[in-house]
Amino acid sequence: MRKTVIESRRFGEQYLRLEHESGLIALLYPMKGFQTAYALFGTKYGSIDNEFKTADDPDFVKVPDGIAHYLEHKLFESEDGNVDRVFAALGAESNAFTSFDKTCYLASCTSHFEETFRTLLRFVQEPYFTPENVEKEQGIIGQEIRMYEDNPGWRVMFNLLSALYINHPVRTDIAGTVESISRITPDILYRCYRTFYNLSNMVVAVAGNFDPEEAERILSEELKAAKPVEIVRRFPEEPREAGQSKIVQHLEVSEPTFYFGYKIFPEQEPAALLKQQVVLDILLDVLAGPTSAFYEEMNRQGLLDDNFGTEVFGERGCLAAFFGGDSKDPEAVYNAFCEMIEQRKAEGLSEEEFLSCKNAMYGKLLKGLGDVENTATAMLSYEMMGLGMFEAAETVAAVQLSDLEKCLRDCFDPSCRAISIVLPLEE
Repeated sequence: MRKTVIESRRFGEQYLRLEHESGLIALLYPMKGFQTAYALFGTKYGSIDNEFKTADDPDFVKVPDGIAHYLEHKLFESEDGNVDRVFAALGAESNAFTSFDKTCYLASCTSHFEETFRTLLRFVQEPYFTPENVEKEQGIIGQEIRMYEDNPGWRVMFNLLSALYINHPVRTDIAGTVESISRITPDILYRCYRTFYNLSNMVVAVAGNFDPEEAERILSEELKAAKPVEIVRRFPEEPREAGQSKIVQHLEVSEPTFYFGYKIFPEQEPAALLKQQVVLDILLDVLAGPTSAFYEEMNRQGLLDDNFGTEVFGERGCLAAFFGGDSKDPEAVYNAFCEMIEQRKAEGLSEEEFLSCKNAMYGKLLKGLGDVENTATAMLSYEMMGLGMFEAAETVAAVQLSDLEKCLRDCFDPSCRAISIVLPLEE
């Protein structure tokens, strides 16, 4: 395997980047003084990847919504039963998650690293789908879908996505619908698996208490060589403007909860996209973070409390600025925010608040290196963007106040915003 040392002079840290002959990238970050080893095996395949083809396919195929999440569930089953019991016997923990643009399988342990790591690599490479176990999973995931339909935090976010986005599949629930998963078959699962679980589309990241030479040896022995697959994804065109300005839903909540946000067109080149996200993250903290004048005034009026937060929502081909929390009057908060944005555009931002929020973000990145799970996840996520993990710190260091002011002018267009509100049933 070809080895590269990824180094940060700023942090005095480094990790190994290995390129396997299959095209898979492995990232190894041994961390002294830690007891836990944390490993991720991920594929660049998420809920939005529902229309695709390979170089060998004559036409694009459109698969049912929710299939990436469904496939994640099914991989834990083998002819010998559920793989969780193997991890449990080793004293290890295992889990998985599917997002809009990736699926990751994880394992953590404080001992038996070799057996734990081998088990992770093996089960992800050994699919086992039958008509019987696929049909059984439909009932299980169907219950999960119905549960999330009544979850206020889940609904308020997806209602905002469906308001902002008109055509992009990011507006569709990651798990799909009861109807869409009923159309999933073993053949469809195997086709998606062969396409997106090709090692050339995958990344392994390990951080914490482990021997990198041992990890490299295990990777060499367990990874199954295969011809790389060229994947072509297709997404519908998305207008710049939001699809609708407001969605209101009534659920069982004691107090109204809300999410509002702005749809932003993302940069395409990885370094430019990273800068765009970093600038936006710092700007959101300046505008509505816990030390901002806006938050302090809303808190003084009793309209916001410390569960209010901001988020840069970044997925493949999508970027948005989110704000959300609970309030007795969400629309009052939203209207005050919109007024504040126009005032800030006219008056500008101060150097003092910019530096304060920039330093806070830099500190957050540094603190993240003290957590094995965060470190492994960050390595994998940045690699899937086509970047190294330490590039974020360099990008933060280079950001200027003028970058934030340009972002404020360009990205906070009234035609690109929407609000989602969940109200108590009696209202």
